[in-house]
Amino acid sequence: MRKIIYILLTFFAVVQLNAQELNCTITVNADKIPGSNKQIFSTLESALNEFVNQKRWTNFNYKPQELINCNLTITVLDQTGNDFRGHIQIQSSRPVYNSTYLTPVFNFKDDNFSFQYTEFEPLQFNENSFESNLVSVVTFYVYTILGMDADTFSLNGGTPFYTKAQDIVVQAQQSGYIGWNQNDGSKTRFTLIDNLLSPTYGMYRKAMFEYHLKGLDMMNKDKKMAKKSIFEAVTTLKSVYDARPNAFLLRVFMDSKADEIVDVFSDGPRFDTSKLKDDLLRISPINAAKWNEIE
Repeated sequence: MRKIIYILLTFFAVVQLNAQELNCTITVNADKIPGSNKQIFSTLESALNEFVNQKRWTNFNYKPQELINCNLTITVLDQTGNDFRGHIQIQSSRPVYNSTYLTPVFNFKDDNFSFQYTEFEPLQFNENSFESNLVSVVTFYVYTILGMDADTFSLNGGTPFYTKAQDIVVQAQQSGYIGWNQNDGSKTRFTLIDNLLSPTYGMYRKAMFEYHLKGLDMMNKDKKMAKKSIFEAVTTLKSVYDARPNAFLLRVFMDSKADEIVDVFSDGPRFDTSKLKDDLLRISPINAAKWNEIE
């Protein structure tokens, strides 16, 4: 009997392990909030980590080495009772094939973040209705992270996850919270997911695929060919710039990749970077100092 119980416990442990897709660290920073009673923020941090890491978000089974590494940092700037206001920083990465290097995939700061929370309240996500801005925002970014990651492995592989993120946007649009509607600004959750699913920015997603699977993942096999693929991905992004010079997604890409691009092309083998630097300067002039480091 003990043996049977042990086997069952082992089985459920394996199922639980395979149910997880994310290796996510969520931090709640409340240093700006006066007062000595910070227990509510510790409780919130623990609840969010459990909510994200123990929930099954997809129908796929992920091996431990396949879990998506990500960080969500919630900075609380203001508190009035159970109402909180601040911002959330989202970062995710994935391993490069046959190496120990983790490449940044998504790096985004959302300033339109406010929510209500009562200590110890359960965090639950309902696909069919809006119930909590806290849960909806976090869940939105979970699906965005999953979509971004999938886009680096297969062309347009992230579409099912982006569609789920868009469903959350639709559910939240009547909530009164900022960030879910078209008129809330140009750097919002609405704009992010709308652009990612728009055929207008199909070349952006093509560049994500070329850059990672044909570029970085080939570094261990053929560095020169890998650099050529990354160069072609930048050229693809330049075509997005030519059509939409102020494209929000170009900034999202460069916020994640600028330093990495410099590192890739500052190392051997030699590669003619004149056109690359010209394209990068046009796409992201704010990073001009970095592009000048490329030789």
